[in-house]
Amino acid sequence: MDKLWYLSQISIFEAMSREEIREIDQLDTIHHFDRITKNTLVQTPESARQGLYFVKEGKLRLYKLNDTGKQFTLGILTRGNIFGELNSFSFGTKRVFIETMESTLLCTMSEPKFERLMINRPQLALKFLKALSDRLKEREDQLEQLALHGLRKRLLHLLSTLGAKFGVIQDGYALIDLPLSHQEIANMIGASREAVSSVMSELAKEGVVKTSRLSVQLAITILEENIPLNSTH
Repeated sequence: MDKLWYLSQISIFEAMSREEIREIDQLDTIHHFDRITKNTLVQTPESARQGLYFVKEGKLRLYKLNDTGKQFTLGILTRGNIFGELNSFSFGTKRVFIETMESTLLCTMSEPKFERLMINRPQLALKFLKALSDRLKEREDQLEQLALHGLRKRLLHLLSTLGAKFGVIQDGYALIDLPLSHQEIANMIGASREAVSSVMSELAKEGVVKTSRLSVQLAITILEENIPLNSTH
């Protein structure tokens, strides 16, 4: 495995030269994990550890359980995303479950090493603040949708968000590159599977979505109404 290549794909390191990344790697700043298989719990609320984790490859789901044991998905992390906790700041992932959605590669950095790196590389500190700000904005948008809108609006906003992040454009639709069952969608917007299935059926009849087993495509016109594509870059 080419660790330097993986580091260069992580968002906070993307502006650094290969020589700078090699210097960081030689300082043993970052610990690299072996590949983690699909459907593996990386963290539970009781097992959260200090430090920052970087997604080198794969996808992970963040979720909580309510009092009845129902899952509520908080977010999906993919290559370049960051999660973890430090004394100085938090990415809001301490009291959640984190599970791999597919085969995943991670690396981690301890707080003392992170602090030394930030002192020596102040441009990375700015990238961390940007990543944290983006995460908080996503969480605010999610909470606003849950609080203010009905199921159809929440569902379209979710599909638009996922389409903007993970969509592959083809024939006027964005194929969301995630395994999405109706139950998983329901987990993300705090609804029942039956209610989601009913609305998805209506949207399919209207040509707004196309669905197959664990696959959802959203019409580009709907995606752009909710989240303009140029705002995701």
